[in-house]
Amino acid sequence: MAELKHLYDEPDERKSHKSRIPTLGGLGFFAGFVLATLVCAPSQQTFPLQYLVAAFFVIFIVGMKDDITGLSPVKKLVGQLVAAFAIIYLGNLQIRNMYGMFGIETLPYHFSLLLTYFTFIVVINAFNLIDGIDGLAGSIGMLVSAVLGAYFLYVNEVTFAVMGFSLAAGLAAFLIFNITPAKIFMGDTGSLLVGLVNATLIVKFIEIAGNPVGKMPLEAVPAIAFAILIIPLFDTLRVFAIRMSRGRSPFTADRHHIHHYMLALGLSHRQATLVAVVFNAGFITLAFSLQSIGTTYLMGLIGSLALGFTAILFVLKKRKETPKPAVVLAEEVEVAPAITKPKILRINTEGMLQDK
Repeated sequence: MAELKHLYDEPDERKSHKSRIPTLGGLGFFAGFVLATLVCAPSQQTFPLQYLVAAFFVIFIVGMKDDITGLSPVKKLVGQLVAAFAIIYLGNLQIRNMYGMFGIETLPYHFSLLLTYFTFIVVINAFNLIDGIDGLAGSIGMLVSAVLGAYFLYVNEVTFAVMGFSLAAGLAAFLIFNITPAKIFMGDTGSLLVGLVNATLIVKFIEIAGNPVGKMPLEAVPAIAFAILIIPLFDTLRVFAIRMSRGRSPFTADRHHIHHYMLALGLSHRQATLVAVVFNAGFITLAFSLQSIGTTYLMGLIGSLALGFTAILFVLKKRKETPKPAVVLAEEVEVAPAITKPKILRINTEGMLQDK
């Protein structure tokens, strides 16, 4: 359909691909994800599934509209807020506790709402912004949803476990066609959906894992949630800070993402994606292993490590891009032979100069 209607992502100087690629891949795994979720979710647990699916359809329409005809950032933000509203108010999902981070426990109601909306908007756009090289957004989205799905399955939250595994499986099928050389992109249809589903799962994870009487309570839950989303979340917050510090819109396109740094170092799309997934998995393992040190210390450790690794990438990129001064040895300089005979010019009968 994308080829028939000429719905392509056109290459330009900022993009890495050199040919036109169809952008409706998100339509494929959206259909698989929604059908699998509706079929496999427990029929007796309709709440809050109906509101979540409604929100997923809202974000799907927003992404499809943007892929086909284009959509302004303000209209995309309104669509994201509507989807988040359905999940927060109707689905009753909200971040109500910081679990000791910076000494904060239970949050005031209005601040809790603002933080939850902020989380949804940032996570949705984080997956949208890291969708810059083949396989990256799909691979990170699959890792995050699979980890959260496994946790929900263990604590018997079957509906959310089904959502996590359905998205992971849909992305696994999509990646067959998206790993380099990519035959299709997920477009905003896919990246916004992946962001919204994972934002929903992470907010539910914070609520369930922080419950001390739950089946598998965890310490430092906000820090663990941050570690699960470390690649898209940290990269997006860092890039937004860079753009705003330069007086530009945070949604302005540039090449300051982590995957752009890795490409500048000579890594291929496949290698850069693998490095990002391995680092994300490593941060998740680290967070679960060190949860006993407390939310604030663990958050600081994760943020410092992420900042340090990014700084190393940036320095290596700058060093590679800096041109090296050319050193010419004296013996390598060729000296032109001296001209011993002068040129002789003769004039022919027709007034032309001839070189002899």
